[in-house]
Amino acid sequence: MFLSLVYLALRFVLQLLLLSVRSEEFKELEIVVLRHELAVVRRQVARPSVQPADRAFLAAASRLLPRARWRSFFVTPDTLVRWHRDLVRRRWTYPRRGCGRPELEREIRELVLRFARENPRWGYQRIAGEIGGLGGLRVSATCVRQILRREGLGPAGERGGLSWHEFLRTHAQTMISCDFFTVDTLWLGRLYVLFFIELRSRRVHLAGCTANPSGEWVAQQARNLCWSLQERRTLMRFLIHDRDSKFTRAFDEIFRTEGLEIIRTPFRGPMANAVAERFVRTVRAECLDWLLIAGSRQLERTLRTFTDHYNTHRPHRALGLTPPQKDRPPLQLAATDSDKHLRRRDRLGGLIHEYSVAA
Repeated sequence: MFLSLVYLALRFVLQLLLLSVRSEEFKELEIVVLRHELAVVRRQVARPSVQPADRAFLAAASRLLPRARWRSFFVTPDTLVRWHRDLVRRRWTYPRRGCGRPELEREIRELVLRFARENPRWGYQRIAGEIGGLGGLRVSATCVRQILRREGLGPAGERGGLSWHEFLRTHAQTMISCDFFTVDTLWLGRLYVLFFIELRSRRVHLAGCTANPSGEWVAQQARNLCWSLQERRTLMRFLIHDRDSKFTRAFDEIFRTEGLEIIRTPFRGPMANAVAERFVRTVRAECLDWLLIAGSRQLERTLRTFTDHYNTHRPHRALGLTPPQKDRPPLQLAATDSDKHLRRRDRLGGLIHEYSVAA
């Protein structure tokens, strides 16, 4: 804008020099012609567009001419006065600094949101204290509250409690789950299989199979398992099962007398007992889907063999590709004649192969 004013001023000075060498009659004639052209332009243009440099020049020229001569301008006198006041205000206006506290750094905001989402039971003070303990970072509890409110996160009691996944991960070592699955025989009969599985070690305890899972039979299987669990060093504290009617009150009471707390999964929530459901899928895909079961004795003998394979040899992804009972040495192949050092054991008539290093 300053360069525009300098240009207009230089142009105005040159025009004055040219006018000074002209005669008075020529100047008056030129003024009449310019006024007529201005009148023609005013009839054609309702509101001419004015640039900031034009406003500055007209406002400065209005200060030099008396108010009676302002009718030569194509704007009203009030507009000229307003333009001049704007120029004065901008001349004496200094840049203002923002009010309030400075905005927090992005790193601190991300830490606040991360701590709040990963720790739903932490309050504002706890989050501020954890950030302050990292060194070089400081934030108040009020700022933490404002950040969480802008993101739609409430205080500690409203951000969510202990999830089912966190509960299982925390107490997996002292938890055991049970479930039923069915097997259709060759003669279109149906057998029910009850099993227990430890959540931490993935070790399976096969309770038994029957065509009539009555309350007395289920309770007796619970007693048998409790007797075997007494020999363990780590005692179980929780038992998970669904809301099947075959799990009677007597079944739950047997475990309560042993100090276990019964946890029932939600309705239509198989993922709440995902470890047991995964074992059912494994035993079907690797064993039962490839066999014809004639009766309960064959089924129980088959499941005993597969359970032993599952606990002692089969690698598990959740255990780092190791079996639940880590008794066998790892398989290592270093020699080229590896076939002479391997031993294969066929189980269930060759349906399952187990490999080990020959002595």
